[in-house]
Amino acid sequence: MLVLLPPSETKSDGGDGAPLDLAELSMPQLTETRETLVQALVDLAADPEESSRALGLGSKGADEIERNAKLWVSPTRPALERYTGVLYDALDTASFTRAQRDKAYRRVGIGSALFGAVRADDPIPAYRLSGGSKLPGFGTLKALWRPELTDALIAEAAGELVVDLRSGIYQQLGPVPGAVTATVLTEKPDGTRKVVSHFNKHHKGLLARALVLARAEPGDVDGLARIASKAGLRVEVESPTELIVLT
Repeated sequence: MLVLLPPSETKSDGGDGAPLDLAELSMPQLTETRETLVQALVDLAADPEESSRALGLGSKGADEIERNAKLWVSPTRPALERYTGVLYDALDTASFTRAQRDKAYRRVGIGSALFGAVRADDPIPAYRLSGGSKLPGFGTLKALWRPELTDALIAEAAGELVVDLRSGIYQQLGPVPGAVTATVLTEKPDGTRKVVSHFNKHHKGLLARALVLARAEPGDVDGLARIASKAGLRVEVESPTELIVLT
């Protein structure tokens, strides 16, 4: 099973790993595009005003621009520790045992505007680039990644079930045909349902945690539903490729 998580805008600082070495990252077929984008961000950081505009940073983006300026030289840490925020709080990797962390490294991939996708243990620096960003001199990131990212993810899954918990914009960078997605809906007292951003991220984090820690190796959406239910989540199977998580 390959569980694909979205990245987050917020990222932890520092790390004790060596500076970025693209050859150390999984899915080496993405290396050329990764190198192009990393260097583009480093070059862009030399113009703070243009960086702020391209990355949508506003007036308080100096720290983010500085991160991008140091992409080749700043320390790295495993991707699973680099990304932070609501989903990753719910995933709660800090509570994992060593065996559970190793399982997470085997099962988890994370979408990325800069790297396309990485494995949970890939060493990466802090950076700022969103899936909807458009860098000067480039088209959309979707146009840049889509021709190769889908094939890379399919190869990485190696025939196993893919559970795609990435947000829509990151799914568009590299769709995975046949992947199971999860839709989180908040149910009101009158029975109506809608998506609420905070609960969406939180419950996707809880679902990811359940899937990472499960002993079972599910082969379809029904197997996923059983794992989620045992973890205390309220779920419905909407179709062979969609799981509904209710809050």
